[in-house]
Amino acid sequence: MSTLIVTLPPSMPTQTTPCSVVWAEDDRTVKRHLDAPLSLLPATPDAEIVVLVPVGQLSWHLLDLPKGTLDRNFFQEGNAQRLRSVLDGLLEDRILDEPAQVHFAIEPGAQTGAPVWVAACDRTWLTAWLGALEQLGRPVARIVPEMAPPTANAAVAPVLLVMGTPDRAQLVYGSELGLSVLPLNSASVALLTQAHPGDSPLQVVAEPAVAELAEQHFRGRVSLQTGPQRALAAAQSAWDLAQFDLLRTRGTRTRKQLATWGTSLLQAPHWRPARWAVLALVGINLVGLQAWAWKEESALAAKRAAIRNILTTTFPDVRVVVDAPLQMTRSLADLQRQSGTAASGDLETMLGLFQTLAPEIPAPVAIEFVAGELRLKVLTPSEAALSSATAKLQANGYSAVLDGDRLVLKQERRP
Repeated sequence: MSTLIVTLPPSMPTQTTPCSVVWAEDDRTVKRHLDAPLSLLPATPDAEIVVLVPVGQLSWHLLDLPKGTLDRNFFQEGNAQRLRSVLDGLLEDRILDEPAQVHFAIEPGAQTGAPVWVAACDRTWLTAWLGALEQLGRPVARIVPEMAPPTANAAVAPVLLVMGTPDRAQLVYGSELGLSVLPLNSASVALLTQAHPGDSPLQVVAEPAVAELAEQHFRGRVSLQTGPQRALAAAQSAWDLAQFDLLRTRGTRTRKQLATWGTSLLQAPHWRPARWAVLALVGINLVGLQAWAWKEESALAAKRAAIRNILTTTFPDVRVVVDAPLQMTRSLADLQRQSGTAASGDLETMLGLFQTLAPEIPAPVAIEFVAGELRLKVLTPSEAALSSATAKLQANGYSAVLDGDRLVLKQERRP
């Protein structure tokens, strides 16, 4: 799945506001980079829209949250406002604006008992850009920071980024203490050098436009990183600033997480072996099901052939087999009539069986026999006697049903 990364300008959105856009086909390759007005952003229906918040638009605050604040229920519906109130109280004296005008976001994987990074930005500015993109048919899937400080327990060396243009170059220093944005000059370089004593030199990364200035000030090798490369790396981070009022319901969060996981499973290169394994497993199961179905069909056909063979062998007069059990029953009945033997559906057989199996039922006062159905007019039998007789007759292949004052007996057809 492709990704469209839109870097938000510091100004409020208008139709002509230029935006820096990076279009990537995967997590490692930049397919296209351009600066386009908001109204002319590329139309990519299948792409995931990721909004990148520049370094200068965010402030970072390291907080020790009260015990129990990060319990799971705080992120469930109805409890996000409580966590937001806690952040408002802790950051009220650290920010210049009113807390209601600031959007907060907590670092991913925050744990109780450890300092937590909280990102803050202008809420009005951010919501205006999200609304403008929504109106243009570019719904935002994630909001990520351009740079973020490392977590407190992460053993990450400080990183120094030189960005901007030669006449307005800036230094971005990221460490476990946060992010600092300074102008590129001798004073700021000396300040950062003093703040980073040690044998290992600073890891300096610079954009191509200011790489020469960075080499002059730091007197060492500078790694190059373009703006699109930095945007692509930021889009792969675990950060998502869409929290609290920007992610209103638990259902929205769940759908968003499922969509992200599904996209990763279907598109990410490191899941390719797993995808092939699933396809192979599905293929093996389909082949196995087909083989099992073929075996069962063959066994059923063999049983049908055996039944037809028994019918045609026992009764040679039967030429065409349509319903083997029914034809065998009729042929057997014909054979019994020809030999003078009472069949199971004859009157004598049914009366004898009724007399033997239902002695508790009073003797019938009238007998009617039509087409294999015996109707006996009897006085109303007791429920226990009728239940016992019905069970015994059913065990011998006959059904007995009381229809008014008549007990109806008939032979049940069994396959």
